[in-house]
Amino acid sequence: MADDAFGQKAEFSRRFVTLGLGAAMAASPSLVRASGSLKGFYDIRDYGAVGDGIAIDSDAINRAIEAAAAAGGGTVVVPPGHYLCFSIRLKSFITLVLMNGSVIEAADPRKHAGRYDLPESVYDEQFQDYGVSHFHNSLIYGDGVNDVAIIGKGLIHGLGLDREGPTPRWHGMAGWKSPAEQGLSADAARRAIPREMAYEGRGNKGIGLIRCRNVLLRDFTILQGGHFACYVLGSTNVRIDGLTVDTDRDGIDIDACRDVKVTNCIVNAPKDDAIVLKSSMALQEPRFCEDVSVIGCKTSGYLLGTVVDGTYQPSPYMSVDDIGVLGRIKLGTDSVAGFRNILISDCICENTRGLQLGAIDGGILEDVTFSNILLRNPVNHPIFVRLSARNRAPEGNGPSQVRRVRFSNINVSGARGPYASGVVGIPGGIIDDVSFSDIHVRSAGGGTREDAAREIEERPKSSLEPSFMGAFPAHGLWVRHARNISVKDVSFTVDRPDARPAVVLDDVQGAVVDGLRSSLAPGSAVRTVRSREVRVRDVERLT
Repeated sequence: MADDAFGQKAEFSRRFVTLGLGAAMAASPSLVRASGSLKGFYDIRDYGAVGDGIAIDSDAINRAIEAAAAAGGGTVVVPPGHYLCFSIRLKSFITLVLMNGSVIEAADPRKHAGRYDLPESVYDEQFQDYGVSHFHNSLIYGDGVNDVAIIGKGLIHGLGLDREGPTPRWHGMAGWKSPAEQGLSADAARRAIPREMAYEGRGNKGIGLIRCRNVLLRDFTILQGGHFACYVLGSTNVRIDGLTVDTDRDGIDIDACRDVKVTNCIVNAPKDDAIVLKSSMALQEPRFCEDVSVIGCKTSGYLLGTVVDGTYQPSPYMSVDDIGVLGRIKLGTDSVAGFRNILISDCICENTRGLQLGAIDGGILEDVTFSNILLRNPVNHPIFVRLSARNRAPEGNGPSQVRRVRFSNINVSGARGPYASGVVGIPGGIIDDVSFSDIHVRSAGGGTREDAAREIEERPKSSLEPSFMGAFPAHGLWVRHARNISVKDVSFTVDRPDARPAVVLDDVQGAVVDGLRSSLAPGSAVRTVRSREVRVRDVERLT
């Protein structure tokens, strides 16, 4: 009998996640009649939550979650109210419902009585950011849980979360010494760093999920989500749908995961990446980020909070390179193992840094497709593919490899003059098999003869960011250290005269340019340097 009851609750929970509260109730009237009430539901107010924005309610929410988990799973309901919280711990078979009018605010341990759970995991070398290394110091976290969901029209406000954290610790940093070289354990070495200890008890993520399975995040809003509004690491079968994220660091991060779909999300992140895929060492092993799709999403770089309030105000933010906001879709901040089977499609990117991808830490990026993308007013390079050898990874990892990348049906308007798209490898690190088809870019132009003649430094150990390269020697597409490049049915037009060719191929082995339209005469539109086996045909001038 107990097994039957558990089966009924599990089935009801699955229907709830799939259909929503009302549909699940309608589909399971026998459950309501049999029990006389919805015993699978746990209202956090019944466990002591106050919801006045003053009392700390995380203990009450955790009691409700624990009660549901002890019963074999259930639905924890957050009714309308303002709930000030420290760490909320998800457990398996739990659905957390954020009802319309509910706000979960991240408490600030410098102002409120309490603290976030202490950061777990101690590493001899921390190859990734502090926020990627630890998950228990999140506002809401799940560690090794399965069949969990956070759904509803409520708001997660990360007001008390940190945007910053200690820097990575690894052998590539000047002056770095391993704990063994210091005669210390890994934990003692960590505790000897004052900045590391200053973050004990503080939180840095809105939602943190590590080693989870069967996850659904749907419909809620995250405002000001800390260093990472939503970070998912080492997890499988994850669905993120219909979120609105308006934050001043990273929006949605998918790291070393498999079978992930991010759909119909709006992510505003003026001061960092909006939707980013990573392959870090946070699991203490290289693991691919693979079988991931990002479909029907919008990213932007407006002023913090103005997407949530609907005013869409420009952000005055200038990143460290003084170019402007970020807010892009990106693959490869960390790329220790790499990426494969990735689809980015049907997205709009407005007032951001566009599309950026590559392998820089010795990993592999392969079988990646970007299609049906609208880029409006990108602040730097609309499309940028990079291979380098930063190698923030265990010694001996690498070399990086980038191959089989497809860009199709991409429309770019309002691009800035200096910043063309680029495919840029390094000497000995050749990017292989990249195609551009049905790509149309309109930019400000204005490039000079000096820009056209620029020899851009290599910096083989750089990150993905191309800022150090400055103006490209092409106004449309610059390719260096690559092979098997295809450019078909593309147009590069400029608002002002530009002395640079539309396309420059430098150290390219095998390329086809077919169906190029630009503002230049056909004989001036394509330039090749140190390249071979390049075919150029059907080049037209646009008026």
